[in-house]
Order: sequence, then structure tokens, then C-alpha cells
Amino acid sequence: MTTLLISDLHLHPGAPRVTEGFLHWLEERARGCDALYILGDFFEAWIGDDLLDLGDHDPTGNALLAAHIAASLKQLANSGTAIYLMHGNRDFLLGERFANEAGATLLPDPSVVELGGERVLLMHGDSLCTRDEAYQAFRTQARNPLWQEQVLSMPLQERIALARQMRERSGEANSNKAEDIMDVTPEQVVKVMAEHGVTTLIHGHTHRPAEHSLEVEGQPAKRYVLGDWQPGQGWEIVVEDGEEPRLRDVPLFGESE
Repeated sequence: MTTLLISDLHLHPGAPRVTEGFLHWLEERARGCDALYILGDFFEAWIGDDLLDLGDHDPTGNALLAAHIAASLKQLANSGTAIYLMHGNRDFLLGERFANEAGATLLPDPSVVELGGERVLLMHGDSLCTRDEAYQAFRTQARNPLWQEQVLSMPLQERIALARQMRERSGEANSNKAEDIMDVTPEQVVKVMAEHGVTTLIHGHTHRPAEHSLEVEGQPAKRYVLGDWQPGQGWEIVVEDGEEPRLRDVPLFGESE
């Protein structure tokens, strides 16, 4: 049994090479695998599943991109691959409609699943960055169902403008933060792993791909961090039965540019 995990593609119309590379990766790499987990920030922004209603009337191009991605994932799902989607800090409004059109299942953050015969904790990773108090306050608000309902009740054009404002503010805020504040808090990692009774954690979010050895309640443990995708390069974790996860950078082909 082969499982693939990816994160932080940040798909958007302004990055066509990443989109094309991902679609080629789906066809050449993911085809035939048993399961695919996408651990958040699949899209750079998501303003609600009704975006799909806009089609080619969406001046931003996000609607056509989303429909294309959903159709490609559905093809993979129809071929026998189980697909799981987890929310990230960019696409926390992804809903059941998109998941259904993509043939995918929405996965709570965090989730414990069995991979390679072992219980593994999957997260996006943003909740582990507890030293970034301003972001954690926003995260609490953004995960509130009442706040989400209020945002989704806004007209689409207002939501498009809101998403743009939020991305701009996030970029400005992050440029003024120390690097360690935007990384995970080691003590929080150990705490969360202990709470879930696991010795393996896989997450994304920080854009710092690496494999970390640590100790959880006296037991050796591993934390695997997925990288973000760029033109020409993606990151994946592959898990085979009876084997430890393997973090790999993968060349992205099939690009028109």
C-alpha cells in the first residue's frame, strides 16, 4: 500500500507553472497510489464553494482553476485513490461541495490515521506556532463557525476583496516577525503528540521541509515537515507498508513555461 502526502501548493491563477506541475504530478506520480493526503493551503485563498458558480465570469480566474483542479482530483479518485483534504490557514473555507466535486473527504485538523502500519498524527501545522500570538488570535476567529457563516453570507465580490486584503495584511505582518516566531513551538509539538499517543507527526505550513528527531514521553519520535511547492519543484512524503515515511523533493514537469 502506497500513501502520498503533500501540502502548501498555494494554487492560484498567478502561478500557472505550479498548477501545471501539480497536474502532471497527479497523472504521473499519484496515479495508482492507494491514498493521497493534502494537508492544507492547497489554494492560496478560498472564499467559499460558491466560487465554482462563477465559471468564466470570475475575473480573477480562480473559479476556472478550482473547477479544473476538482475535475482532475475526481479522475484520480475514480481510478481508486482515496483523497483527503485538510484545511490550512489560507483555505479554511473549503467546504463539502468542493470536496464532493473533487471526490475527496474533508479531514479534521488534527487527525490520527494509520500509515504503514503505524498511528500517525496529521496536521496543517499552524496551530503549533503558538509563539505567534497575533496569528493564533486570528486562527481562533477564523475557525469559529459563526464567523465563517457571516463571511460566507457576504456577496462574492466582497469576499474576493476581503481575501485580497487578508493576504496583503498577512504578508506585511510576517515581514516584521522574527523567524522563530513563525516556526513551531517545540514544547507544543511534544505536548500535542503526547496527547494523541503518537511518535510520528506530519505537517506543513512553515515551508521548512525537514525531518526532526525528538522524544515524546521517553520514546524516540519523528516530526516530518512538508515543503511548499514552487515552479519546477514540489515536496511529498511517501509511506509504504512497514516502512517509515520518506520526505522527498520532486521535480515538476509538464510546464508550459
